[in-house]
Amino acid sequence: MKKIAFIVFFGIIFCSMNAFSQSEINQVDAKGKRHGVWKKTFDGTSQLRYEGTFEHGKEVGEFKFYCLECKDKPTVTKNFNSKDNISEVKYFTIKGKLVSEGKMQDKDRIGKWVYYHEKSKNVMMHENYVNGKLDGKKITYYPDGKITEETTYKNGIKEGEDNYYSPDGVLLKKLLYKEDQLQGTALYYDAYGNVVIEGFYKDDKKHGLWKYYKDGKVILEETYPKPTDK
Repeated sequence: MKKIAFIVFFGIIFCSMNAFSQSEINQVDAKGKRHGVWKKTFDGTSQLRYEGTFEHGKEVGEFKFYCLECKDKPTVTKNFNSKDNISEVKYFTIKGKLVSEGKMQDKDRIGKWVYYHEKSKNVMMHENYVNGKLDGKKITYYPDGKITEETTYKNGIKEGEDNYYSPDGVLLKKLLYKEDQLQGTALYYDAYGNVVIEGFYKDDKKHGLWKYYKDGKVILEETYPKPTDK
């Protein structure tokens, strides 16, 4: 009899604690703004969609966002402070590997963003954002850390040099962009750094005289646009 009474008593206590803990989440303040710990699940499931803390409607501290198949591993984390709308953001694979990280202001990416190779912790790419748009140099790396490509952006479009490198660090292509189109001199190199093709782009198309080299000597010349291109 005592055992049954204990079980009933324990059950009542457990239910009360559970009800109390549930009452402590997903609350709002006197003005109807979210306040305190919030947790939301995907409709019709017990899988968390997000969890975090609000301070009178403002996100503070760490928020975790999940996918339907994520279980307890978030695919996105955002760390907020109480001073502004800037958060430190990290993206993960479903298995928990870091994919990229950087800062956001509201929904816009800002400042430096870093991306990582799929099979290692090595950096795959650096980008820079201003008001959610690419601005400055975007640098891509081989798995061993050597530069693959350097591209310059301004206000979200390619503007300036675009350079490609071999795994040994030799410049293979040197191109120029203006307003997201190839414009100006274009140089192509072999694995030893010798020019093999020299030409010019206008409005994203080959234009004027193009020269092809072998052993430092011109072996072919072509002029664009060709009669058939007109």
